[in-house]
Amino acid sequence: MKPVRLGIIGVGQIGKSHLRNYAKIAGAEMVAAADIDEAELKRVAEESGIPDTYTDFRELLKRDDIEAVDVCLHNNFHAPVSIAALKAGKHVYCEKPMAGSYVDAKAMYDAARELKKQLSIQLGTLFSKETKTAKRLIEAGKLGKIYHGRSTGFRRRGRPYVDGYGTASFVQKSVAAGGALYDMGVYHIAQMLYLLGLPEVQRISGKVYQETDMDAKRKEISGYDVEELGLGFVRFADNITMDMIESWAIHLNEFEGSSVVGSKGGVRLRPFSFHCTHADMELDATFDLDSADVRWGRLNENYSAYASPQAHWIAVRQGRVELLPTAELALHTMLISEGIYLSDKLGREVTADEVLKASQSTAVQV
Repeated sequence: MKPVRLGIIGVGQIGKSHLRNYAKIAGAEMVAAADIDEAELKRVAEESGIPDTYTDFRELLKRDDIEAVDVCLHNNFHAPVSIAALKAGKHVYCEKPMAGSYVDAKAMYDAARELKKQLSIQLGTLFSKETKTAKRLIEAGKLGKIYHGRSTGFRRRGRPYVDGYGTASFVQKSVAAGGALYDMGVYHIAQMLYLLGLPEVQRISGKVYQETDMDAKRKEISGYDVEELGLGFVRFADNITMDMIESWAIHLNEFEGSSVVGSKGGVRLRPFSFHCTHADMELDATFDLDSADVRWGRLNENYSAYASPQAHWIAVRQGRVELLPTAELALHTMLISEGIYLSDKLGREVTADEVLKASQSTAVQV
C-alpha cells in the first residue's frame, strides 16, 4: 500500500481525534499541521510526531509533497479553506457539516468537480456496523421498495459549553452557523439518505427550538443563539419521505433509533433489529453484528477500507476502493437542514428551489 502524505489544518478537539485515527492506519503519513494557536500546534505536533508546522495554512498548501489535507476547523471556515486547498491542487477531507450554509457547501462541491479533485466529508455513521448491515439487507431486496426513513438523535442535556463541555464557539451562529442539526443531525440525516438511496429532495417542513433551561451565566458568556432541538419532515421524489428529530437537550428519555421501512420489511438501527412477515406471521429478528463484521473482514480483501472515515479516505487515496458519495450526502444534508431553518422562519413548508434561492453564505473569509 503506497504511503499517503497528508497535512492537517486545525488541531483542536476534532483535529486531535482525526490524528488519533490516522495514527492507526498503515500508509497514512501526517507530515504537516497548521493552526493559529502556535503553542498548542507545537505541542500536538510533538505528541503526534508531525515534523512541520505552520501558523498560516497557506504555507502548508504550498508544499508539493502533500497530496491531501484534512480540514478540522469551525463550520464557517470549511468552505474558504477547503476551496483554497482544492485550488492548491490538494484532495480534501473535511470535518462535518460540509459548511455553514448550502450555498457554501455547493461552492466546495463545484470546486472539487471543476478542479478534478476528490472531496470527502466526515460522516462516521456510514461506517458503523448497523449501517453496513442495513445496507446489505436493502441491497439484497429484503426490505422491498423503500418508502420512509426516520432520523433520530438524542442528548438529554448535551449542549456544548452550557452543559459543561466544549467551547462557546459551538453555540454561536457566527462560527458554527447552526446547533443540534449541524453538530449531530448531519450524522443521522446523512445516514438515512445513504440507506434511502440519496433521493432527490422536493419539499421540507420543520421547526427548531431553544427552550430548555440552561446555566444563566454560561448562556450569557457564550452568546448561545443556535437551536437545541430540530424537527423536520422531507418529501423526496419517487414517493419517499423522511421525518427527523435531533436533540441536544430535551426532557425525555432516549428516543428509539433511526429506522428505514419498505414494502417487505424494516430495520431499526439502534439497537439493530429487522422486521418482516414470515409464513403470514410477524417476525422480529436480531443479528450478531460483531460476528458478521469479523466474517466480512476475513472474506473481503478491502473490507478494512470501511472500518472508519479516515481508513476509507486513505484507502481511496491508495486506489484500493472507490470513494463513497460523502460529499453528495453531506450536500443534500445541508439542503435539508437549511430547509428546516427556512421553514421555521417562514412558518410553512418550503420547496428545495426556495432553499437554494434563499441560501446565503456564512463563510468567514481567511
